[in-house]
Amino acid sequence: MLRWMTLLTDDISRLASGEPILADPNPELAIGAARFSAYVGFGPSLFRKLGLESQMPSGFGPLPSFKVDQLQDQFSGGDVLIHIAADDPIVLSHGTRGLIRDSLPFASVRYSQSGFAHTPGMVPAGLTHRNLMGQVDGTANPKPGSEDFNEVVWIEDGPAWIQGGTQLVFRRIAMQLNTWDQLGTASKEEVIGRKLSNGAPLTGVNEEDAPDFAARHPNGLTVIPDFAHIRRASPQNVTDRMFRRPFSYEASPASDGTPDVGLLWTAYQRDMTKQFIPVQRRLDELDLLNEWTVPIGSAEFAIAGGIARGEIIAQALFS
Repeated sequence: MLRWMTLLTDDISRLASGEPILADPNPELAIGAARFSAYVGFGPSLFRKLGLESQMPSGFGPLPSFKVDQLQDQFSGGDVLIHIAADDPIVLSHGTRGLIRDSLPFASVRYSQSGFAHTPGMVPAGLTHRNLMGQVDGTANPKPGSEDFNEVVWIEDGPAWIQGGTQLVFRRIAMQLNTWDQLGTASKEEVIGRKLSNGAPLTGVNEEDAPDFAARHPNGLTVIPDFAHIRRASPQNVTDRMFRRPFSYEASPASDGTPDVGLLWTAYQRDMTKQFIPVQRRLDELDLLNEWTVPIGSAEFAIAGGIARGEIIAQALFS
């Protein structure tokens, strides 16, 4: 593992600088950095295989089953995650091939899932990812670099290797667009609890006030139904918040034209048991959006803390 991480650390550093990796068979494809980034995470199964359960961060482990899940092995689980992103598809493809090639002496590929987001500059400032159902995703996220973000995402205690790292929950969520597209705008907005135009709550109140709007208006003035996604997903306390970073995916349509699309949904947090799992249980119990979305893939990974030059990813875990 340490030899593998040493190779990946060098590769990622070079690719993020727009340089070819060592022994790159196609160095001419290193045409620039294009904001290339990558990080490495480790699944619960890896800790078991290596007898490193004592090095798992607090709250980390396999997710419980949820009744909405229709999980497929081809999209789920895994020992080691390499999450790669770039603004240019050629840079992304070239970097992905290099990292996979240098990983093959140590592991086999379980799956590769490709997603996309907006090209920079294509959406107004302040508007987050708009998914293929037309919804604005990632609203009310903690702002990167803020103290709020630090408290929600970064792990401060536990094993040394995870300090400054985080826990990732990954979900592949298929969308049933054929039936969703039959709904009118008003019906879609009731399902989500937000305006499709700008992602604002239907109540017009501030995001942090939305969960208790009904309690403050016992005469029933709220227009957000109990089954709406926003009501089920909104934080019920100070702990069950996450940083969500969604990507869309699109595969080949069926012969009858039915689209194969959805979200590669990622959420980052300090402790899955206190943040993701309580929220997902509420969505599992009552969320009308479940009629049009189906989780078909799921995994969880502990993400190593960032490193300075000269250090190796997760060196403290594998030394």
